[in-house]
Amino acid sequence: MRIVTCNVNGLRAAARKGFFDWLATQAADVVCLQEIRIQPGDFDLAAHLPPGWGAWLACAERRGYSGVAVLSPHTPEAVIEGLGWPGCDGEGRYLEIRFGRLSVASLYLPSGSAGEHRQAAKFDFMARIDARLASMRADDREYILCGDWNIAHREADLKNWKGNLKNSGFLPEERAWMEALLGQHGWVDVYRRLHPDTTDDCYTWWSNRGQARAKNVGWRIDYQIATPGAAAHAGRAHVYKECWFSDHAPLILDYPGLLPDLPGRVDAAPQPRALSACP
Repeated sequence: MRIVTCNVNGLRAAARKGFFDWLATQAADVVCLQEIRIQPGDFDLAAHLPPGWGAWLACAERRGYSGVAVLSPHTPEAVIEGLGWPGCDGEGRYLEIRFGRLSVASLYLPSGSAGEHRQAAKFDFMARIDARLASMRADDREYILCGDWNIAHREADLKNWKGNLKNSGFLPEERAWMEALLGQHGWVDVYRRLHPDTTDDCYTWWSNRGQARAKNVGWRIDYQIATPGAAAHAGRAHVYKECWFSDHAPLILDYPGLLPDLPGRVDAAPQPRALSACP
């Protein structure tokens, strides 16, 4: 099973940059997108998807803002939108699809970089989602939560960590929350499970300022966070950087044997398993 996650920073813009041409080469089973910035009817998504694929969206109430999507060539047994409070559901920040006992979700945590009011909203989101994450760990399901968490967990997860100690995304409170999530609460950072020591190659986001991408002054803020049973199947992780569709890079994880008989795939023939095909 291959799962891809990417903050596309506007789905229409990503499409113009070749995102869907690239996606058609990836043989993905589930693709989680964040910051799609569209409303139903704004964008002919069906015309861009590979043949036979489906798409499910959770859009923000505010036009041109936030929103998440899940794409798949498989038919889910259930689709769950939102987590139950306005700061999440009104901003289109959570969408989950289910196959048997496996849930795959697209999650987009708020950024606090716009000012104190947005940092307060981010802290509120983190506090509220704690209870849901605890209930997920306690139920009889496996979860893979994919998305832009807007937090770099440790010093190895961003280039200029000393200069960002007081900035949103690397605040002590944010890092402590992530540490608890991956420690005492038992969730697994799947990329770090496979690549515990990687630094410069792990980044998934670069600022548009100061030639950050050219200099690889990046942050790792895009994750696939999983329950231990799902994480145990992870066999390969890759940050795709050969082509650029956004200020974020797609994070690709393979989970051999996780769901060998996914329901409802309609592709006439298997697609190549290339990781670096560039449209």
